[in-house]
Amino acid sequence: MFRVGQGFDVHEFAEGRPLIIGGIRIPHERGLIGHSDADVLLHTVADACLGAIGEGDIGRHFPDTDMANKDLDSARLLAYVWQLVKEKGYKLMNVDCTIMAQKPKMAPYIEAMRERIAELLEADKEQVNVKATTTERLGFVGREEGIASQAVVLITKSND
Repeated sequence: MFRVGQGFDVHEFAEGRPLIIGGIRIPHERGLIGHSDADVLLHTVADACLGAIGEGDIGRHFPDTDMANKDLDSARLLAYVWQLVKEKGYKLMNVDCTIMAQKPKMAPYIEAMRERIAELLEADKEQVNVKATTTERLGFVGREEGIASQAVVLITKSND
């Protein structure tokens, strides 16, 4: 049995915060605003995984009204979500992600992001695809107001 989930997230830029995307700290003059560390890519992957198992979204599991989630490392969030996926008897087939950012350039960090996501999803790096695009200076991404991300995940029943 196969299940598909999709995720989307967006965060606004802010001064004085680190930029963390895909579990990787990226040198940039601004980071992203969020209740957690605002890792837009890991949030997207987590939402895709939750969608695939019919468990809502990360806001349901990690509400921004709960101060225990303040500045939470999104890798912990995704690890928790992946545990839910495993408890339901699924394993990863693949995940395909797109980061939408005018700046900074993501290309130097893509392989590290793939490795980190694969580690968190207990998968091989070949099962994780991460790509990035600009929006040709259109919209909030093009105006460098924030970063968006989307992901699609395919899981299957585990034979374990």
